Amino acid sequence: MTTSAIKPGIPVILKELKPCSQFFKQGSSLRVTGRLQAYSADTAMAVIADADVSLKIDTQHLRDLNFRIGSSYQFIGELLILPDNNATLQARVGRNVDGIDLILYHQSLQLRRKYEAELTNSQQT
Repeated sequence: MTTSAIKPGIPVILKELKPCSQFFKQGSSLRVTGRLQAYSADTAMAVIADADVSLKIDTQHLRDLNFRIGSSYQFIGELLILPDNNATLQARVGRNVDGIDLILYHQSLQLRRKYEAELTNSQQT
């Protein structure tokens, strides 16, 4: 019996998705959050933004999600990087997260990473 392991989406901030980033890898399983800037029902493509950074989201596999421009959304999926370093997240999960405080979310993500690094370091010693 074969099983396909679905990797958890690593939470990242959109500004971290640069070609030099550890998260910017073909097929990386990521969790991203941002405000919906654009959505096309014809192509199932959405664009989310956080501050001055945006990311294309392929939503073709999502069901029962109503898209509203200006609302906040969180997506989990795999990163597809094209030859020109343009990236698209192929979403497998999406949800509306209106009401989220993105600044507080970013701070909690940084604290989580700090804790995980300290835990890893303590386990190695």
